Amino acid sequence: MTLSLDTDLSQIPFWALPQAERMAAFRRLRALDRPVFVPEQQVPFIGGGPGYYALVRHADVTEASRNAAVFSSEPCSNSIPDMPRWLAVYFGSMINMDDPRHARLRRIVSRAFTPRILSKMEEDLARAAAEIVDQAIEEGPGDFVPQIAAKLPVRVICDMMGIPAKFHDMVLRRTNVILGNADPEYTGLSPDFSRVNVARGLVKLLHAGFSLNRLAARLGDERRERPTGDLVSLLVNGEERLTSQELGSFFILLVVAGSETTRNAIAYGLKLLTDHPDQRELLLADFDGRIGKACDEIVRYATPVIQFRRTLTRDHEMNGVNYRKGDKVLLFYNSANRDESVFADPDAFDITRDPNPHVGFGGPGPHYCLGAHLARREMTVMFRELFTRLPDIRATAEPDFLLSNFINGIKHLRYTY
Repeated sequence: MTLSLDTDLSQIPFWALPQAERMAAFRRLRALDRPVFVPEQQVPFIGGGPGYYALVRHADVTEASRNAAVFSSEPCSNSIPDMPRWLAVYFGSMINMDDPRHARLRRIVSRAFTPRILSKMEEDLARAAAEIVDQAIEEGPGDFVPQIAAKLPVRVICDMMGIPAKFHDMVLRRTNVILGNADPEYTGLSPDFSRVNVARGLVKLLHAGFSLNRLAARLGDERRERPTGDLVSLLVNGEERLTSQELGSFFILLVVAGSETTRNAIAYGLKLLTDHPDQRELLLADFDGRIGKACDEIVRYATPVIQFRRTLTRDHEMNGVNYRKGDKVLLFYNSANRDESVFADPDAFDITRDPNPHVGFGGPGPHYCLGAHLARREMTVMFRELFTRLPDIRATAEPDFLLSNFINGIKHLRYTY
C-alpha cells in the first residue's frame, strides 16, 4: 500500500486531521491482508530507524502484548526512535523494560495499588471530587479540562506520593509539556522537525523531566530519613526499594500516565454523554449498576493512549508477516478498539456493551496498566459528583484536541450546567 497524507502515520499532518478522518484511515488499514510498513520520521539529535509495522487489528495487538519474550519493550516503548541515554535518565521507566527488571520494579510499585490501599482511598477521592466541583461552581461554567477533568487525577497521584499541594500546578504544567511536545500551545513552537524547533523542544522536555525527577528524588531523601507512611515512604524503605533515579522515573510515569490519561477519559466522558443523551439517560437511571461498563466504554471509545512500541527480539511470523530480529512494531490501541471483527458496531457509543475486551489500558500481558482500577474509580467518583450536583452539565462546543501521535488528548472543552 502506498502511504498518502491520510494514511502516513509518521507525519504530523496526519495527526492534525479530524478524528473521523483518522479513524477512517485506520479502518482502511485494518482491511488490508497484512500490516503495513510505515517509514519512520528522522528526528534531529535523536535519529530514527527505517520504519515500523503498524499493528492495527485487535488480534495482532493482543498477541504481541501477550508475547513479551518476542515483542520486547526494550530499548523503549514510549518513543518510536530509540531514546538517547540523556532522555532515558528521566523517561526510562519500567514501561521500557522487560523481565526480570520490569518484574522487580512492578513488584515494588504494586504496593500502591493493592485492593486494601485503593479501598482506603475512597473517602479521599470523594472529598477531592467534591472540593473540585465546589470550586467549579464558584467559578462558573467555562473550560471543563482545567476546571475539573485535569484536577482530580493530578491531586490523587500527588497525594499518593506525598507531594505538597503547592507543587500540583507545576506538576500539571510539566506533564503537559512532556505529552504535548508536538503541540504549539504547550511548547510555543511550530510542529515541525527542523533542527531549531527540535532543539528547543528537547530543552523544554529535559527541563520538565528534570523538574519532576528532582521533586520526587528530594521527597525520597526526606522519606528515607523520616518515613510518613505515604507511597514514597513505602517505595524507598523496606527490603526491596527504589533508588533515587528509579523513584524519579516512576513518578514521571505515574503522573504522566495516571493523570493525563484519566483526565482525558473524564473529558471524553462528558462529551460522549452530551452527544448521546440516550446513553446519559440510561446511565443516570441506574448509575451504580451501569457506571462500571460506562467507564470501560468511554475508555474504549476514546482510547487515551494511542500506541506503544515493541521491538522484535528474534525472527517471528505473525499474520502473514515474517518479522526479523530488531524490527519495530507499533501497537495501535485506538484502531484495535474499533476492530469490526471484535466489536459489534464499533463506532457506536454503547455503555451496555458486553463483552467489551478493549485494550484502552493496554493489551493483556506483563505491561497491562497497573493503575486501571484506580482510573475507573476516579472516573466513577467524579461522574457521580458531577451528575448528582450538576445534573444538567453538558459540553457546549467541540473539543480542542492535542496534536500528538501518542496521547488522544483534549486540551479544552467548553461546558455549562
